Amino acid sequence: MTTTYDPDVQPAGPVAVRTLPALTIRKMSVSQMHNNVYLLTCASTGEQLLIDAADEADRINELIATGGAGLSHLVTTHQHWDHVRALTEISRDHTPQMYAGEDDAPALPVRPDHRLRHGDTIRFGDVLLDVIHLRGHTPGSVALAYDDPEGHVHLFTGDSLFPGGVGATDRPGQSFESLYVDVTDRVFDVYDDDTWVYPGHGGDTTLGAERPHLQEWRERGW
Repeated sequence: MTTTYDPDVQPAGPVAVRTLPALTIRKMSVSQMHNNVYLLTCASTGEQLLIDAADEADRINELIATGGAGLSHLVTTHQHWDHVRALTEISRDHTPQMYAGEDDAPALPVRPDHRLRHGDTIRFGDVLLDVIHLRGHTPGSVALAYDDPEGHVHLFTGDSLFPGGVGATDRPGQSFESLYVDVTDRVFDVYDDDTWVYPGHGGDTTLGAERPHLQEWRERGW
């Protein structure tokens, strides 16, 4: 494992580690879909939260073990198959409290204990995450925001926001307009340019890097 944070992780490659005063963020890529899996560890209590048990349960279990305190919380950002392939096994191995967006929960292979709505919060140890409901990629997609009291906001966006645009909306039941409006109103209009974005696939970005392109996204429709 590397202790230098490089957001461009690769499947079967090293885990990227970002150490904040109150929180450690570990990022790992799994499968040919290059899904990102994030492990958040509270610095004061060791309590841990996983974002998206996407695939490769054995590697995810190794990731959890690096934090050293088991897994007490697991959030699924949205219902798509590539983000839930290890959900059943990880939930069985650790019996964490399970969370997902209210409108995506019925489609998951394991029903969550908590159905999330916009404005909810999740606390693990001394860490508080704000829940942001972003409609359009799926009906119940959620993002999670951690406001570092000694730094900036860290935003985990699933497949709703990436470097270069919002998530895919070209399938039946998806809506570019809904996703664009929610990302604009609930993310760009709320958080500062130094907010760091951790997406569900690929490398990271900041809101400051993406904000100048919002009108371009609207005009192209994706």
